[in-house]
Order: sequence, then structure tokens, then C-alpha cells
Amino acid sequence: MAVRRAKDFLLGADRDRVGEDTLGLLDDEVRRLVAEYPRVPLSAVWSDLLETQEQVFRLLEGGRVRQPSQLRDLNIHGAILGFLVAKGFNDMQVPHEAMTMTRVASACARDAEHPGLIALTDGLKSLIAYWADRPEDAYHYASKGAEAAANRQGTVGLWLLGLQARAAAVLGDEETVRDANRRAAERREYVVLDELDELGGLFTYSRNKQLYYSVEAEVLLGNGNAQLAAQAEEAVQGFSDTSAPDWAFGDLAGSQCDLALVRLYGGDVDGAAAAIRPVLDLPSSHRNNGIIVSAVRVRNALTAGRAGAAVAARDLRAEIEAFPVGRPALPRG
Repeated sequence: MAVRRAKDFLLGADRDRVGEDTLGLLDDEVRRLVAEYPRVPLSAVWSDLLETQEQVFRLLEGGRVRQPSQLRDLNIHGAILGFLVAKGFNDMQVPHEAMTMTRVASACARDAEHPGLIALTDGLKSLIAYWADRPEDAYHYASKGAEAAANRQGTVGLWLLGLQARAAAVLGDEETVRDANRRAAERREYVVLDELDELGGLFTYSRNKQLYYSVEAEVLLGNGNAQLAAQAEEAVQGFSDTSAPDWAFGDLAGSQCDLALVRLYGGDVDGAAAAIRPVLDLPSSHRNNGIIVSAVRVRNALTAGRAGAAVAARDLRAEIEAFPVGRPALPRG
């Protein structure tokens, strides 16, 4: 309470102009939220996200910003916070609100004249559409963003290619999947980390995440050979170190579900059950939209596959069916 009161005092102290301490405070808070978002349940950061976004909006609307550089910094903060809030709405399975907030983030990015953030918001639109089962829209937004980020040296362009590959896989376009993943792999060798990558969290696309996306695209095409199984295991292993800077519970759960699918396609029900077990054991606070959709894909594969009649498959399918039901309401705002 004391810290919150001090922040309120500082944000209101410079009544005629925005001071360096105010901007510094916001910068610290934005960086903290970016770092924490992938690592903790949404309920742990949601109220701080909304409060900090409201503070940025008030400063942008209040006419107290006198220097162009300060205005640009505030719009960058607005774009980053809008991105995180939009991702939160997506995690709560409310895609309309998520898309609306993404457009707010995009407007701030354009006002800041920040091409990287503009491309990132296209990527977020693709991600929202992907998890909402709108693959055509997901592919459109990913392609638009990938074109805009084609000459950027940071990892945002690679993320957009990964999003493009996943959407194309849902559409059954194997050629585009392979082409997008090939280009992303080639570009990885020439990456020069930029200011977005330095933020970390959802604003950088690590090698582990690139492998996870690549495996998922192949899994969505229905592939499950030994080579892909090895890559899926590598992706899970890559996200197994909770102290790693790119660790994210959602990416770990997604890669575990993909490994379960690969093993199912190979007829290994017990191996699939072992792969998805940590996902099913997640506390209810961590069961966001993407994790639930990924688990449901495993359930659907159990229903459709030849191994579905086995007792182990029936038990696993029943447990996955109960998994979303146990999710409590996530914070709304």
C-alpha cells in the first residue's frame, strides 16, 4: 500500500508537465510486467497491467507531455501494455476484446512510429485468430506482419513467419509451412537483437520458441515420425529450466501437448499420457485458453486415432475432457 501510494504521488506530482521520474517509474513498471507475464498466472499481474495502462492513457490524454521524445516513449509504453492486456483477454478466451485492445496497441505503435511494435501487433492479431480457430485470418495477419518486418534484424520477423507456418498448417498448406519455417531458420543465423528483444518476455522469439512453433506446425499437418518426435522432445527440454530467461509456462505446456500428439501419431498412448501429464497437473490458475485448446487437440486425436479403443486411451480422453471444466473464471477487466 505504501509503494502504491508513493507511485500515485509521483504520477500526480508534476501537474504541469511530465517529469523524468514519472517516465522512469513507468518504464520500470512496464519492464517488470513484460518479464513477469509469461512466468506467472494472469491473475497475478492483471490488476497491475490495467492500472499501469490507465496511468499511461491519463498522461497521453492530459496534455502534460511537452517533449516529442517523451510523447514517443509514452506511446511505446501504451503499445507494450496494450499488447499485454490484449494477450490477457486472449488467455481468457474473449477474442473480441483481445482484438479490440490489439488495435489500441497498434494505434499507439503507429503514433510512436515504431515499425517493430506495429509488426508485433499484426502478429498478435494472428495469434488471437489462431487460437479462436480462424486460420484464414491468422494467416492473413501473419503474412501482413511478416512483409512489414522483412527487413528487420530482430526476432519479430521470425515470430511472424512461425505464426504464418502454424496458420498454414491448420489450412493444410504443407508447402507454405515448409517455406515459412525454412526462411525463419535461415534468418535466425543473421539475427541482431533489437530493443524489443532486449525487453524479453513476449517481445522476443527465442530459439526454443522457434523450435516449439516449428514442431507444432508439423504436428498440425498430422506428422509424427521419429525425427519430429526428437524435435518435440528437444522443445520440451528447452522449456524445462524455469530459471531460463525465455521460460514460459504456456510455451512449456504447448510443447508438451505437441509431444503427446507426436507420440499418439506413432501409436504410443502411454508415451502420450506421460507427455501431457504435467499439463493436466497444472493448477487451475494456469489453465489459459491456449493450454486448453492444445489439450483438447490431444483429446481429439485420441478419439480419431486407432489407439482410441485402448483402456489407457479412454482414461486419458476422459481426464482431458474434465480438464477445461475445472478452470475457474480468470480475472476480467
